[in-house]
Amino acid sequence: MSKETAFACGYAAIVGPPNAGKSTLLNRLLDHKLSIVTPKPQTTRKKITGIYHNDRCQIIFLDTPGIMHPIQQLHESMLMTTRATLKEADVIVAMVPVSKKGGLFDREFTDLLFKKWLKATSKPVVVALNKVDILKEEETEEALQIIRELWKPEKVLAISAIQGKGLGDLVETLMPFLPLEHPLYPGDILSTAPERFFVSEIIREKIFLQYGQEVPYSTEVVIDEFKEQHESDPSKKDVIRCSIVVERDSQKHILIGKKGAALKKLGMAARKDIEEFLDRPVFLELFVKVRSDWRKKKGMLKSFGY
Repeated sequence: MSKETAFACGYAAIVGPPNAGKSTLLNRLLDHKLSIVTPKPQTTRKKITGIYHNDRCQIIFLDTPGIMHPIQQLHESMLMTTRATLKEADVIVAMVPVSKKGGLFDREFTDLLFKKWLKATSKPVVVALNKVDILKEEETEEALQIIRELWKPEKVLAISAIQGKGLGDLVETLMPFLPLEHPLYPGDILSTAPERFFVSEIIREKIFLQYGQEVPYSTEVVIDEFKEQHESDPSKKDVIRCSIVVERDSQKHILIGKKGAALKKLGMAARKDIEEFLDRPVFLELFVKVRSDWRKKKGMLKSFGY
C-alpha cells in the first residue's frame, strides 16, 4: 500500500534488460556520474548504490546488472545480485526501453520480467518506459497503455534518462511507496561504496570503450594498492596500483598493445576520470595478468567480489 508523509525514505531497485538505461537514469537522478555507462551491454556487473536527496525525500537507488540469459558462471553471479537486490527494495523501478525494431518495445522480455522476476517479490512496481525521445507522442501513449493493460503495474511513466525527461515525475511517483519518515544517510553522501570500488569501475569503463569484441567481457579489474597520501602531505599524489585480469594470453597482448601503447592510452584515460572523480591527483599503475577462464570459476568469482 502507498502512503502520504511529510518526508519519505526507502530503497528503490532499478531492474531491466542490458542497455535499458538503468545506469544513465541513476547518474541523471544524482546529477553525478556514479555508474559507468558504455554502448556495450552488460557493462554493470555489481549492485551500485546511489543516494538521491531532496527536501521531501531520500531514495536509495540500487542499480543492478541487466537481466539476460546466462552463458557464463559470471552471468549467474550477476543475476544472483539482481535477485538479492529485489529483496532489499521497498519499490521496484522496471526499466522498459522502447524500440523501433519489431514493435514499440520488447513484449517477450517484459512478460518474462514481470512473470519470472517481479511477480514473486510482491513489491510495488513502477514501470519507466525509457528512451521515449525516439517515439512519436501517440506511439508513447500506445506503449504506456499496452503495459498498463497487460502487466498492471502500480504506475507507468514515460521517461528519457539521457535527456532527463520525466525524472521529477518518477521521484514523485516513488515517494508514496517509501516506508520511512526520516533519512538514513547525511545529505552530502551519494553512495555507500568505497572510493576504490569506483576507481575499478572507471578503469573497466575505459576498457569497454577502448577495446572491441570479447576483450572487455573477459576483463576484471582488481585494486592491489590504494595508498592515500594526500591527507598526510597534500603535495603527494595518491598511489593506485591495479591488476587487469584476462582469460588468455592473446587478450593480454591486445590490452597491452604494440610497445605498451594501448595500455598507456588506457591508463591516461582512466587516470583523468579517476582524478576528476576523487578531486585530487593520483599516480596510477596498471598491470595485466592472465587467469584462465576466470568467468567460469566460482572460487575466483568470489575472490573478485561476485
